[in-house]
Amino acid sequence: MRTLDRERVAPLVLLPFEGPLADDLRATGTEVLLGPLAVLRRELLTPAGLPRLAREVRRVRPALARLVRERGIDVVQANTSVILGLRAAAPRLVVHVHEIYPPTPVLWPLHRRALLQADALVCASEATRSALGAGEVIYAGLSITPQRAPRAPARAALGLPEDAFVAAVLGRLSNWKGQEILVRALADPRLAGAVGLIAGDAWPGQEHYERELRALATTDVRMLGFRDDVEMILGAADVVVIPSTRPDPLPNAALEAAAAGCCVVAAAHGGLPEIFTDGVTGRLVAPGDPIALATVLAELRADPAQRSRLGAAAAADVRERFPPGGPAAAFADLYDRLT
Repeated sequence: MRTLDRERVAPLVLLPFEGPLADDLRATGTEVLLGPLAVLRRELLTPAGLPRLAREVRRVRPALARLVRERGIDVVQANTSVILGLRAAAPRLVVHVHEIYPPTPVLWPLHRRALLQADALVCASEATRSALGAGEVIYAGLSITPQRAPRAPARAALGLPEDAFVAAVLGRLSNWKGQEILVRALADPRLAGAVGLIAGDAWPGQEHYERELRALATTDVRMLGFRDDVEMILGAADVVVIPSTRPDPLPNAALEAAAAGCCVVAAAHGGLPEIFTDGVTGRLVAPGDPIALATVLAELRADPAQRSRLGAAAAADVRERFPPGGPAAAFADLYDRLT
């Protein structure tokens, strides 16, 4: 939420609860408020859940309208399309769409129609805009530019053999993030002796997926859980894999690994082909195909020069096209058009 005048933009961020994001925002001088938000959650998209969702929207809408009125807010920006009930409360509404929804027969047309009521739709990628059929693209900038730790200390810290071929996946554990595709690929005889690193905790409700991954692994696959030393994993890995089984709008894990100079192998759908050009700044493989992934990993295992070339090209390209703070000017122009 932002109050606009000719001299400045004063940001006010409304969050549903306290957490690390609230602390980070306050550290920048941003005012943070805590309050109710109606969130479109998967468990509510059922015959029993939809009435609950409607009641939640009706409950929070008056509070949001009162906040907008009392604080003189000119523009409300939802940084996801799953926050509901804002249209009636916002003088001008910007929805930043970070999701690519599967086209369900009834719910998707209804939700899309609601999104189109916004004064501006901003999409995270061309893939997102294409799925929505509307909006403009403003690419995210790198929130951080991680560095790769030196290889030998990183491998020592993680207990990895110095001469092993290591492929890593970073991000929340979820079946649509595709960690199982890497696990299956590493079982290919062409990758005998390779090590897989899977860093991240399970999404709430996806705890069973971690158990399934552990049961599926027949080779050296190490489940690292949540890690805040990403530079160690990036330094230890020969290749970072983004094996999303559903179209991913523009995953931060891909941007950050590329910016750090890693060789990245990514599924060829969603926003990933907007980050990587196959054979130039990374490798793209058929989504959900462990054999295709194993083929490319085996090629890269045998060709360290290719890994180095792709990683260096990715770092130069991503740092130029997705600079930190890059979206700020584009959003400022958007706010000017709205006011």
